[in-house]
Amino acid sequence: MSVATNFETFCKSLLIGTVQRSTISTRYLAICKRLNKDFWDMDTTSGGRYVGSFGRNTANSWVSDIDMLFEMPWSIYTKYNGYVSNGQSALLQAVKNSISTTYPTTYLKGDGQIITVSFSDDTKFEVLPVFKHEDSSYTFADSNGGGGWKKTNPIPEINAISTGDILTNNNLRPLCRMARSWKFYCNVPIKGLLIDTLAYRFLTNWSDRDKSYLYYDWMSRDFFAYLKDQNKDQTIWNAIGSGQYIYNSDNFRYKATIAYNKSLEAIKLQTDNYEWSAKQKWREIYGYRFPD
Repeated sequence: MSVATNFETFCKSLLIGTVQRSTISTRYLAICKRLNKDFWDMDTTSGGRYVGSFGRNTANSWVSDIDMLFEMPWSIYTKYNGYVSNGQSALLQAVKNSISTTYPTTYLKGDGQIITVSFSDDTKFEVLPVFKHEDSSYTFADSNGGGGWKKTNPIPEINAISTGDILTNNNLRPLCRMARSWKFYCNVPIKGLLIDTLAYRFLTNWSDRDKSYLYYDWMSRDFFAYLKDQNKDQTIWNAIGSGQYIYNSDNFRYKATIAYNKSLEAIKLQTDNYEWSAKQKWREIYGYRFPD
């Protein structure tokens, strides 16, 4: 098979399938329905929003953590903000108790900011109860350190990835999914939002950003070069779209350097007509879903 065919096959294998999406949707809507009943006194499934990689549509089929927001009434904020001590913890407990009505045998855990709903198939929903502002940013509870409130603004991040995908002839999201495959297979210590942010910054400025799968070997090579050359002292980046801080103190550059060197080998092998060996080299980077 050609380079284009290999990478097209690989990228299609990373797409989240219909059955997996249906399962995610069923659970998401059930959580929204329960929270609406208990906090809004309404029989509806509205008020939620996918965020994180699933919300940005950069997750691949290995996704196990589904991030979602659920908008709460401001009267609930007033109630728990009025607590003498850590009303934030009490709010999270109330949300946890609500969800457990629908999923009584599901393991629920509050980590100080979110409620984690774990299922037997190793999928987790991370539910963040939020209060929406007019500018579409959100306030959420943080029960750590005695309790407090923080803000988040994921919508511009979602919009930036959508815009970036259009600007790059729909190549941005496939690059993000391939990078997650590398992260998963090679155990790379890089956060998902940082992958998406750096992929956006790289690809929107890459000279061949509008090309086809035929250029995905070069795209991979140059993206790994971009990652390995990130400032070695940098531990904080600004997220694309929102500008929110991404903290990533672990060094991902070492494994990016390894991937870059392997991509050079793979391209050389392909050029020399050693196609099978080239594919094995890509599999060392991206894992077993790359065609053998």
